[in-house]
Amino acid sequence: MSDYAELLPTAWNELEQSIVFYRGEPVGTVAARDPDIDVLNYDQVFTRDFAVSAAAFLLRGQTDIVRNFLTALVELQSRDKHLDCFRPGEGLMPASFAVQTQSSEEVLVPDFGEHAIARVAPVDSGFWWLILLLAYTRASGDEGLARQADFQRAIHLILALCLTPRFDMYPTLLVPDGGYMIDRRMGVYGYPFDIQVLFVAALSAAQALLADDDPLREAVIERLGHLTYHLRRYYWMDFARLNEIYRYKVEEYGREVVNTLNIYPASIPDWIMRWLPTSGGYFAGNVGPGRMDFRWFAQGNLMAVMTGIANEEQSNAIMALLEQRWDDLLGAMPVKLCFPALDGLDWQSITGADPKNTPWSYHNGGNWPFLLWLLAAAAVTAGRPELARRALDTAAARINEQRWPEYYDGPDGRLIGKEARAFQTWSIAGFIAAEELLKRPDRVSFFALAESPAVAACSLRVADEQTQGR
Repeated sequence: MSDYAELLPTAWNELEQSIVFYRGEPVGTVAARDPDIDVLNYDQVFTRDFAVSAAAFLLRGQTDIVRNFLTALVELQSRDKHLDCFRPGEGLMPASFAVQTQSSEEVLVPDFGEHAIARVAPVDSGFWWLILLLAYTRASGDEGLARQADFQRAIHLILALCLTPRFDMYPTLLVPDGGYMIDRRMGVYGYPFDIQVLFVAALSAAQALLADDDPLREAVIERLGHLTYHLRRYYWMDFARLNEIYRYKVEEYGREVVNTLNIYPASIPDWIMRWLPTSGGYFAGNVGPGRMDFRWFAQGNLMAVMTGIANEEQSNAIMALLEQRWDDLLGAMPVKLCFPALDGLDWQSITGADPKNTPWSYHNGGNWPFLLWLLAAAAVTAGRPELARRALDTAAARINEQRWPEYYDGPDGRLIGKEARAFQTWSIAGFIAAEELLKRPDRVSFFALAESPAVAACSLRVADEQTQGR
């Protein structure tokens, strides 16, 4: 096992310097502390970014800052119903917040997407809040916080926002481009797997946190059962599944069809025919009517293993894919966000010719060190910790020397990102959390989400109904 005797204290020092205080108490961490670039909004506390810092703090036993953060978001959550546009919907958690002084008093000022690129509201903030609330409860033993009336109300508002009836026949959640970690146009509109995994994890956390007699529990269980079946059945991609799609008939009608979502075999890209090994597999990036995005997205697949959405066979296949396609999916600075990158006309039409998302850069095939913590959690869960150790050793060789960049560029992740911030907090926290998980693998239980018997029964019922329908 590698010994980062000097690197880990350095990383902890950098993380502690990123802490934001509100009225004398730690309440979060800034996004980055790059002294060479304009601050913009990188001095704010971002919900999805702090989730990684929170993992590091919880694994280290420092729970107060996470409690304060959770409480702050309850206070900032949108509580007003709006009939007009350009205002946050009721139940929405902020993408970020800043501590400002107004009339000689410190206040928290939230951003719900009003200042974001393309003005997209965050779909994932409420999900991360629920996941962190359960992780905090497990790590601290403090069950009283989640039972408080304002926290129970916050849970209800999030559930009301994402469980509301809509123009849709799927259990998945319809998401716009730019609404989560991939915050720019990347062709992820529709039902991106990354968000569906967060949705499952958040619903599972809500099921554990709601009072036993809460009437919403049945709705949560019902949605979880349908959603889990849908993801495992329609998003899974291995060689057998690829061959099934290759032989699909199209334009079928009725309940007995095999090609339920009307995926066209001609839409299978050439690269996957050559690239997908016979012993590996993964969850595809997006599935919808007449559409399958065959790209690999790391966050969703790693979280699927950590949270139990992937069954044992699928988890083993994901680890096998990582091992066999290491240079493509991890490279010289783990972990690659998605594979392959969009280029040529695809890059122009799908990203809108985004100059920041050129091929193998930023969200279009860039490498993001913050994902190390999810890789470690998935590897520990699947019984393959040596894969995470190899990735951590690779990152340790140069990430501190290169000042903890936000992301890396190039097909193999050798180049520091062309617009990457230095001292990016979640790059630091992701490294720390990964190391902590490898040292104390039992603590992956803070974030693990086993399928409850009620949800499993519902999922089996859905599977039987679908089979009988065919």
